[in-house]
Amino acid sequence: MSPRSIPATAPAPFLPTTRQEMDALGWDACDVVVVTGDAYVDHPAFGSAMIGRLLEREGWRVGIIAQPEWQGPDAFKALGEPRVCFGITGGNVDSMIANLSANKHRRREDDFSPGGKSGNRPDRATLVYANRVREAYPGVPVVLGGIEASLRRLAHYDYWDDKVRRSLVVDSKADILVYGMGEKQITTIVERLARGEAPRQLDGIPGTVVVRGVDDLPANAVELSSYEAVAADKGTYAAAFRQADLELAPATAKPLTQRHGDRVVVQWPPSEPMSQKDLDALYELPFRRAWHPRYEAEGGVPALETVRTSITAHRGCCGDCSFCAITSHQGRIVTSRSEQSILAETRRIAADPDFKGTISDVGGPTANLYGARCKRWDQGKFCDNKHCLLPERCEHLELGYDASIRLYRKVADVPGVKHVFLGSGLRFDLLTRDSDRRYLEQIAAHQVSGLLKVAPEHCDDRVLGLMAKPRFSVYEDFVERFRAASNKAGKKQYIVNYFIGSHPGSSLREALKLALYLAKRRIKPEQIQDFIPSPMTRATAMYHTGTDPLTRKRVHVPRTLKERRMQRALLQYDRPANRKLLEAALAEIDAMHVLPKFEAASGKRPAGSSPGQPRAKRTAAGPRIGKSRPARPGGGKPKARGKNKSSKPRRGRS
Repeated sequence: MSPRSIPATAPAPFLPTTRQEMDALGWDACDVVVVTGDAYVDHPAFGSAMIGRLLEREGWRVGIIAQPEWQGPDAFKALGEPRVCFGITGGNVDSMIANLSANKHRRREDDFSPGGKSGNRPDRATLVYANRVREAYPGVPVVLGGIEASLRRLAHYDYWDDKVRRSLVVDSKADILVYGMGEKQITTIVERLARGEAPRQLDGIPGTVVVRGVDDLPANAVELSSYEAVAADKGTYAAAFRQADLELAPATAKPLTQRHGDRVVVQWPPSEPMSQKDLDALYELPFRRAWHPRYEAEGGVPALETVRTSITAHRGCCGDCSFCAITSHQGRIVTSRSEQSILAETRRIAADPDFKGTISDVGGPTANLYGARCKRWDQGKFCDNKHCLLPERCEHLELGYDASIRLYRKVADVPGVKHVFLGSGLRFDLLTRDSDRRYLEQIAAHQVSGLLKVAPEHCDDRVLGLMAKPRFSVYEDFVERFRAASNKAGKKQYIVNYFIGSHPGSSLREALKLALYLAKRRIKPEQIQDFIPSPMTRATAMYHTGTDPLTRKRVHVPRTLKERRMQRALLQYDRPANRKLLEAALAEIDAMHVLPKFEAASGKRPAGSSPGQPRAKRTAAGPRIGKSRPARPGGGKPKARGKNKSSKPRRGRS
């Protein structure tokens, strides 16, 4: 089959989601049907839309089955049998994280569903959808992709089952699994299948995982311990994680193999990052930047609102935080779009009659890594056993601050644009040198909407080391610099701080240290982000094994619900409902003597004080976690509040 050429700039209808929509296009069948756990939003921040539009540009007829009824196979027959394959994704977020909280409670909302209603996707959506597709059309090739598949590509610890599960490609009986961002892989797979290659012949495609027999393995592969071995022994699991972590650079990585019974999972090396030209071309695709009209009656899809006027400027992150899945998914190599491409997208956004004048973000996983370069990245490589940013930023890392300043100013000059903000988080440790001052003053004056998001995560340096985050003194230095830059701009601005509770390495004593830091500054977070062990991260390996897989040192793990709740109570010291847990935590570590500090910070009279004793003055609001109030550098009450959409299509932490 030869692809039918479609101009990238041509106006395009939504990809069909029903037989009636296919008929309107004159199609008798789709070439590829994409099944997704998200509602269908035709916007570049949504993976199924990006893949669908890319395949459409290559000439393939693509249909979307969004959030199908999964109890039987009928919903998966809605578009008929595709000529080439089914592509299956759980959605922009791992379905277990989308459905369940850190304490394994069922979530009440899902911003990727119509009206924000939960219950529209199953747990382990990718696995369930693959099984239903097999029931509906047993002979059609099945391709898995998206973040859920990407992070479950090898044997992995699963927090919700509290056990090591097999590779998703084994459990689903899929023909091939795509890991990473996936555009190069899916176009190659579809082309090869359409040429008549059997699914068993899809070998050697970078960024994919397949299952083979013991006699069909690549000669130069690194063999990981088997699923059975890593499931039975935590030390073996940690060693396998350490081995796999060394094979992430596209130019130098070797294939990985891992036995699962009498079959072998083969992970081919990661795909090379897209070139700037190819990345630009993706954002020229004819997205409608809207949810499908079928959702209008339910109020649309809330997740779109957080990115409707945002622009993805780059991919990848060299931060490599222990709890973050970006390194395993997007990779450490940063690829930035061209200035011309971003300006063209800005003009398209500004041409929308509903545009109000604000570009909400020009960012990525880390906003201030736009234009970053390293000569090793240009070769598809990065340093083994060395972080780009820790303990200090590498001398070979070139930051793109001059290009960023020029870009922000040109975006602001596009007719119709009034404000250009940075909604993505920033690496504050890249803003603490005198050479960074010009960039910091630019964003303080023009790119901060009153609230600047940064992630100190903790205040204990040992815990920060396990998180692969900078020392806390670096954060404190940044706060002073941001305050000075804001003062120079004549603006009162506030820092949105993100902290994590119950991360591996944080015992009640470390949680108390953070709580006392918050109390001293009268910071009262309304919500704390409890650590969630997502598959394939270093922090999750710590959680499961009790050791740091890279250093092999023992790590304290807050494993019980009781300890996790006590750590949260310490950090939310001012809540009356937490009083008993707060006292229990302090008693357990023999620290009841600090209770008056929390009472004073809460604005309550310490026990035994006279009614006439003045209440503690409230001088600063808390670090904003979810709906909490933002803290102004140097204290003072904020005048502005914002709402954090934690379900924003993923650019940053997972």
